[in-house]
Amino acid sequence: MKHFTVLFPLTMLLVITLSACGNAAGQTTKNRTLNVTLADEPATVDPNKDTDTNSASVIFQTMEGLYTYDRQQHITAGVATKIVKPTNHGKTYTFTLKRTAKWANGQRVTAQDFVTSLQRMADPKTKAQYASVLSAFKNYDAIQRSRLSPKKLGITALSKTKLRIQLTKAVPYFNDLLASKYYPLNTAAVKKYGSKYGTSATTAVANGPYKLVGWTGSNATWHYVKNPHYWNAKHVQINRIKVAVTKDATTAANLFKAGKIQETTVSGEYVRANRNEKNLHTHLLGRMALLTFNHQRRATDSQALRQAVSAVIDRKQLTQQVLQDGSKPALSAIPRGDQTNPKTGGDMATETGNLLPHNVTQAQASWKKYLAATGKTHVTLNILTDDSDDDKKIGTYLQSVMEKHFKGLTVTTTALPHAQHVARDFSGDFDLNLIGWSTNWLDASDYLDLAAKDNSVNFTHWNDRTYNRLLTTAENQTGQARYAGLVKANQYLMHVMGYVPLYQPAEAKLISGQVGGLTYSLINDAQYQYAYWK
Repeated sequence: MKHFTVLFPLTMLLVITLSACGNAAGQTTKNRTLNVTLADEPATVDPNKDTDTNSASVIFQTMEGLYTYDRQQHITAGVATKIVKPTNHGKTYTFTLKRTAKWANGQRVTAQDFVTSLQRMADPKTKAQYASVLSAFKNYDAIQRSRLSPKKLGITALSKTKLRIQLTKAVPYFNDLLASKYYPLNTAAVKKYGSKYGTSATTAVANGPYKLVGWTGSNATWHYVKNPHYWNAKHVQINRIKVAVTKDATTAANLFKAGKIQETTVSGEYVRANRNEKNLHTHLLGRMALLTFNHQRRATDSQALRQAVSAVIDRKQLTQQVLQDGSKPALSAIPRGDQTNPKTGGDMATETGNLLPHNVTQAQASWKKYLAATGKTHVTLNILTDDSDDDKKIGTYLQSVMEKHFKGLTVTTTALPHAQHVARDFSGDFDLNLIGWSTNWLDASDYLDLAAKDNSVNFTHWNDRTYNRLLTTAENQTGQARYAGLVKANQYLMHVMGYVPLYQPAEAKLISGQVGGLTYSLINDAQYQYAYWK
């Protein structure tokens, strides 16, 4: 994590403590609106269906699971009354819900609301692309294969306030999932709106500190308004937050300087030019930028091609000269700070070492092997990216180095708005695809699972029997054996290049000195429920 030109250990949180500058003239603290930005439009606010970071950001501010995060980004009780200890060798969890937990419409949050949500997510008819986060639940596999009803999922409402979850195996990061992925849904609203649930603010009901107001499903501005029925509402100090989608970092910086917004994300260009800016704060993310290859197209279904592209990329040049925002070159599929060795306390990414060397000679040899296998002398490939500043720069960089070193290659780039890009991900309409993956828990399996055969977000449809076996074996182990197995899976994945990791992004924020309480971590944005005017 970087700012104040200091590198902090990755396990630390970046806690923003800024000097007071006073309130705007004529406005009381209670009624003053906090103005923030988001990089792109959300695709949905349905917790069962979100897969993109923008949707997750909105859900994070408006929804609450059994667990949540406190001011220091530590897991704490949310809708549940306490953090519980599992029984049955870590496979059974029994929760009591707060009687004061309510939806924004005043209805109580019940155990059935969690059952409704997770059964709906597991139901293959819902087409929840990230349903695999439920893979450890009892009967999940049979439900996904339509052999059992979703009602047989290992989650049961024992009463209005008693909930039981049954797993097929202990999951070491299950508390993180309870805090970040397993949200309830208002049962009455789901029955009313069906598949339209979460497509706009009016078709969703919040149970978190804020409710969503004014999002039509396609517009670029909306509000978070304090939920008066939230069980901890008395500690939410800012009543109204205006969110504006701002894709251009220069525009965002100008709005900040003009006092129009109090929190925004800026690009590497701004970081380069304003390193001593007192309101600039940078922290490393639990995220990886990846280049994936479509394995359903003959031109891109090639290990030699993947190995060629990976070796030709100078990741230090990419991060230090193209991005220049504190991002770090990928060492493997696993970001720094993501997985701890239970024996040594060391970090998997750094202990495993650099599995992604820059080697132009090897890259060109692999390229020749690819051409020989395809029988072609000239190939045209397209790289799909977001239309953000950074993604377009990365696309241009990849185009340049690939065309420079690979004889007979023409590279084109296509930059799309985020929602359109996500749609192309799932439809498989791409050659090479620049994506990012953010984790909700610190465990290497989340990144390694992206290449698993049965993962619902394996957009490329890559399928390698050896890799699947290594990963399954590792995930069925515990402790040091599990860690060692995940290392082996990571090493194999990087040898055959199931996908090509590029870099671990850093996020640069401009934050007004008038605002306190904003705390960031590797895996979470700041929660506005803890923000306050100084």
